[in-house]
Amino acid sequence: MSRTAAAAATMTLALWALSGAVQAQTSPVPTTAAAPARKPADAATRASYDRADALSRSVFWSNEQQINPMDPVAGVRMAQALREMGQFDQAAGTAQNVLTVQPANLEAMLEVGRAHIARGQAFYGIATLEQARAAAPRDWRPLSLLGVAYQQVRRPDDAKTAWTEALRLSPDNPDVLTNAAIARMGEGDAASAEILLRRAAAQPTATLKVRQNLALSLGLQGKTAEAEAILRRDLPPEAADANLRWLAERTAAASGAAPVAAAETAGPARTWSSVQGG
Repeated sequence: MSRTAAAAATMTLALWALSGAVQAQTSPVPTTAAAPARKPADAATRASYDRADALSRSVFWSNEQQINPMDPVAGVRMAQALREMGQFDQAAGTAQNVLTVQPANLEAMLEVGRAHIARGQAFYGIATLEQARAAAPRDWRPLSLLGVAYQQVRRPDDAKTAWTEALRLSPDNPDVLTNAAIARMGEGDAASAEILLRRAAAQPTATLKVRQNLALSLGLQGKTAEAEAILRRDLPPEAADANLRWLAERTAAASGAAPVAAAETAGPARTWSSVQGG
């Protein structure tokens, strides 16, 4: 073979080798199939969690938020669960995040207000609740919560006005009546609170908490027998006994009487909310 032919053959082999290398580099690399995207739970599944405890709901709605961080329903439900678990700061922040996405979301406004009231800082929820009142003037809930918030920041006249308007929109609403009654008890007017709580307790939708507050108003007036009857109907014996001891301590302190026996009051100091069992 001549040198020219040999060089040509060598060049041809080099070109084929280069072509093979390029093909090898550009050949598609096999890839594993991507995991399917997670989808939000269907309506039936979501509705079923309304009956779950707060911890279970917080886990479920946290997963829903991870799937779609812009889901306002998940945000509001998550805030509610956190509030019920006592994580008030997180609840307020979660509800506020929903308002960043949907500034007109009424349920998120209400949750912001509830969370700030629950953490004892109602002042920071008042503006949002007033916005909710303006957005839904026929809804009693913003007014009821505003009453609680105003009372907490020592604006009792504004609180009474808000509750009066709430009752105009929803006559004999047990939630509104109870909120107003608790404020009366805080002012030392247990007799007026009793009147409101009897109205609340007479409603078909009255809850255990309404009846427990009625028992409190009765006990603070010395109507111990009726208070005890309510407590023993609604609570286990140990919880009823604890509440009755608490009432005895309060009435004894108010009247200047001798405190109940130490054996009955041993242990950490109690408040009505810590022993009423609801």
